[in-house]
Amino acid sequence: MISHYIHNLRRFVFNNLQNQYHDSWLSRYVDYFLILLILTNVAAVIAESVDTWYYPNQQLFIWFEHFSIVVFSIEYLLRFWSIAERDLQKRSWRQRWEWVKSPDALIDLIAILPAFINFYVSIDLRFLRILRLFRLLKLTRYFASMRILLVVLNKERGSFQAVIFILLILIVTAASGIYLVENQAQPQEFESIPQSMWWAVVTLTTVGYGDVVPMTTIGKVLGAVITILGVGLAALPAGILATGLANELSQRKEELEQRFRELLLEGDIDVVQNQMQIEVMRKELGLDKEQAQDIVLQVIREQNLENRERELRKKNYCPHCGEHL
Repeated sequence: MISHYIHNLRRFVFNNLQNQYHDSWLSRYVDYFLILLILTNVAAVIAESVDTWYYPNQQLFIWFEHFSIVVFSIEYLLRFWSIAERDLQKRSWRQRWEWVKSPDALIDLIAILPAFINFYVSIDLRFLRILRLFRLLKLTRYFASMRILLVVLNKERGSFQAVIFILLILIVTAASGIYLVENQAQPQEFESIPQSMWWAVVTLTTVGYGDVVPMTTIGKVLGAVITILGVGLAALPAGILATGLANELSQRKEELEQRFRELLLEGDIDVVQNQMQIEVMRKELGLDKEQAQDIVLQVIREQNLENRERELRKKNYCPHCGEHL
């Protein structure tokens, strides 16, 4: 009897806290509350950096931080406990271990770990504030666009690694070159190759603060070449990310459309009546409602057209001109 009650309670917690396919007023309000708490935490971290706001309200900030830690800790423990309901065919400890290693769980742990470490080890308050900003990453659980962005970054990690490698080579080369041609003219600004790397970085990224500039003719020519190379290099990550996002969205749309078509051919779904099943697939693929609705309408039109052509063929009518065959 007790085990049955515990199982029902764990299923209830899982559905309202972790099950993305479960939609109820309680699960929505839980998500809204956690999103608001995360955003308020980020706002509190920013406000604490202003001394005129922090010191008069220091006790209020401390109370809010303790409240947040309690809530986030309870959330972490409930997710750890209820994840066993995700797949009843697997052992509970295995599912919990897999969840602990997942990116979502690691983000949740990073959000609360600094506060607990501070109880035993003295941490600089400014460093602790910066670590608390990691709580913003918890929002990836609630917004499909952020999850898609992380997927794209993971898929394109090889391209980004190549760009970073090329950038490092150019920085070392540019710093070495500018050191050779400018060291005699400006020994203080270009004292060594490591010190020259600051100029190489700001020039390659096309920022150009102007605090360190070449004075010799060869140095100016080298600076112009490096700036031109930097313009092209700066565009590479943006192009990779834009292309990756476009490809990922296109693949998800095609996958959703293919699923609809397969279900329609099998006769297992009515796109008009089975809105819940459509909503589950939409959330699973991370598409917004407008994109899913466009695909549904397109599938309905094509299905109606196929049905009309099939009926006309049965009656010996041409499906194109309507003439009797």
